[in-house]
Amino acid sequence: MDMMTPAGLFFAAACLIVGFLFEGGHVSALFAPSAFIIVIGGTIGATAVAFSTSEVLTVPTLIKRAVTKKLPDFSETTDLIVKLSETARREGLLYLDNQLDEIEDPFLRKAMQLVVDGTDPEMVRSILETEVYAAYERHQVGVHIFESAGGYAPTMGIIGTVMGLVHVLGSLSDPDSLGPAIAMAFIATLYGVGSANVFWLPIGAKLKNLSKKELVLREMMIEGILALQAGYNPIIIRERLNAFIKPAQHKGDA
Repeated sequence: MDMMTPAGLFFAAACLIVGFLFEGGHVSALFAPSAFIIVIGGTIGATAVAFSTSEVLTVPTLIKRAVTKKLPDFSETTDLIVKLSETARREGLLYLDNQLDEIEDPFLRKAMQLVVDGTDPEMVRSILETEVYAAYERHQVGVHIFESAGGYAPTMGIIGTVMGLVHVLGSLSDPDSLGPAIAMAFIATLYGVGSANVFWLPIGAKLKNLSKKELVLREMMIEGILALQAGYNPIIIRERLNAFIKPAQHKGDA
């Protein structure tokens, strides 16, 4: 589990609340069920209009992915591909059929299966790149869901505030209640802007980062598998794959 995401979300929310308390505010003043329903419900409803039912239903899974999924380990993948290339160079490509079950990544396992089956290199590249493109497009839908919600939330907050002020203006006969009523009306704006910048947009950014990293990892796998299929020296394969890794993470030659 990647602790940075939940820690970051908690830290951002905590800083907002603590800052409010330092100014003499009370936590109870931040709770407004009506504003919450207007902003969060309105945001979810407006976002749902832009996407299909099946896409909207993936939101819990997307949140889980953003919170729990770690960024891919490029060095570990490089080591695995180099190890497979050493085995193929020593025992032959067909021998790798015995090791497919040990490969945890489905994409890499599929790539190796294509190579073991003797598929033409150009066909291997075409199949894998098509799968990478399709997966990337699916991931972008999840990103767009949260980015859309992040755009709607502040507007819903303003709508909630205006609705609250309309109620306030209808109660001018009671001056003593104006102050608290106006403050409560502006809570909706706080919910809208706060939820957008503390939850919706950060989750969307995390999903986008994961998607980009996974895209690069898949591209690295393709290059490594095709080099393995071509019979390149494991040392050369490692050098090719090191281009995808930060210099500080490079390991020695195989």
